[in-house]
This record gives sequence, C-alpha cells and structure tokens, in this order.
Amino acid sequence: MQFLQQLINGISWGSIYALIALGYTMVYGVLRLINFAHGDIYMLGAMFGYYVAVFLGVAEHASGVRVLSVVLISMLGCGLIGVGIERFCYRPLRKAPRLAALMTAVGVSLLLENGGQLIFGADPKFFPPLIHTREIFRFHEIVLNNIQLMIFAVSLLLMFLLHWIVMKTRMGKAMRAVSFSHDAAGLVGIPVNRVISFTFFLGSLLAAAAGILVSLSNPKVEPLMGIMPGLKAFVAAVLGGIGNMMGAMIGGLIMGISEVLVSGYISSTYRDAFAFFILIFILLYKPSGLLGKTGPEKL
Repeated sequence: MQFLQQLINGISWGSIYALIALGYTMVYGVLRLINFAHGDIYMLGAMFGYYVAVFLGVAEHASGVRVLSVVLISMLGCGLIGVGIERFCYRPLRKAPRLAALMTAVGVSLLLENGGQLIFGADPKFFPPLIHTREIFRFHEIVLNNIQLMIFAVSLLLMFLLHWIVMKTRMGKAMRAVSFSHDAAGLVGIPVNRVISFTFFLGSLLAAAAGILVSLSNPKVEPLMGIMPGLKAFVAAVLGGIGNMMGAMIGGLIMGISEVLVSGYISSTYRDAFAFFILIFILLYKPSGLLGKTGPEKL
C-alpha cells in the first residue's frame, strides 16, 4: 500500500519535471543550447501567479474564471520573457562558439535569480489557495487528492497539446525543419528567427504552468525555488534523450518516481543527490539517453 501511495506522489512530481524538461529539450532541438535559465522561468511562473492572484483577490473571491486568469496571465508573462531572453541574450551569440552561449545561459540564470530577490524580495511568500485540497479517492492507506489529479491531468493535456502543435501544425513542421538545419530551413522560406522565438515561447509557457501547479500543493514560493527543479528537469531531459520530446516526458516521470521512492525507502537526505547519480550513470553508459540517437557532432 505504501508503495502505491509513493507511486502516486512520484507521478505527480514527475509530471512537473516532464513539463520543465520539455522546455530544455525543445530549445536544444532548435539551437543545440542548454538553456540553464529555464528553471528560473518556472520560478517566475510561480511568482507571477502569486502576484496576479493577490491582485485579483482570488483567495477571497475564488471562481473558475479568476483561477484561469491567474494561470493564463502568468503563462503569457513567462512566454514573453522567454522570447525576450532569446532575442536579446541568445540570438546575438548564435554564430559565436558554443561556450559563449553556454556561459550566457548561466549568466541569465543568475540574473533572474538575483533580480528576483531584488524585485520580489528574498523572503518566501505563500501562494494563495486557489483550489482547496480535498480527497477524491481513498483505499486503506492510499489517498489521491484533487491537486494531485489536477497536476497529472493538466500536465498530460499540455504534453498532448505540445505534441499536436509540433507534429500537426505548420509551425510545428517549421520547428522540425529548423531543428534539422537552420540554413536549409531558411533557403525554403522558413522564418528561422520567428520559429526559434516561438520555441522559447512554448517552453516558457510549460515552465510557468509547472510553477503554478507546484504552488498549489507546495504554496511556499521564493526567487531561488527554480534551482533544484531546473537541474532535475535537465537531468530528466538528458535521461530521456535531449532533443526528444517523448524522452523528456518519460525521463521526467522516471525522475519523479525515483526521487519519491528514494525519500520513502532510503532517506530524504539522498533525494537531491540521486538525480545527479542518475546523470552520471546515464552519461557513462548511455550518453544519448533512453530515446536519444547518437549522431555526428558538427563543429
């Protein structure tokens, strides 16, 4: 019974990691860049959600429309910030050596973290209860509440929506073309810059949604909350195969379930360390990830 309860908790956390990991893997697919600032977009989603909820008075006068407004406004704000980061930080370095872009990504991450402390304050804030927790299923010691179910359902919906956009829409086909070759895509009339900006926009939307979903179950939000989830989501993307969307989803779920099982059966002390153990193991024995493919490196 305890194992099943831990499995439910792990799937809930794994869904969050999968949403963040999708942003890493999409950006890597079109730019071959690890956007280390992506975990901080997750933080901004939670912080934006907090301030929008307070401004709209959702805690005092909750309604479906107001809750949806909090989510959509926060996602849109983070999407625009993601586009701005690509336009002003990464695009000028597109022809530069990869190390320059990588160091810029680290710098943007530090800027968002320290800028967040300056603007929002370093003290933690408590996210308003947009939705009150209640049990919807109980069997002996196994409990499933509405927040866990919502996290899984919304994450699954967003993943399927992303898959549909990438595989079935005109912009999705352009994204796949750009991921294959910027030059070839440009020669056939695809607006490469616009496609890359759209990719950052989509990834930031997913990270913001993850930030709000986490805040519903863990209401303490602060400017440094994106560091560890961002690193673990990066590990999930590498585990699944960086650049592979299905791999990011599977890697996120594996990360979440493994982390919760380690906490439940070994010790919570090793919860964070286990993510890096997985990273070392996958880099040693299968660097391309579970679903990734090994290809020639372009220098």
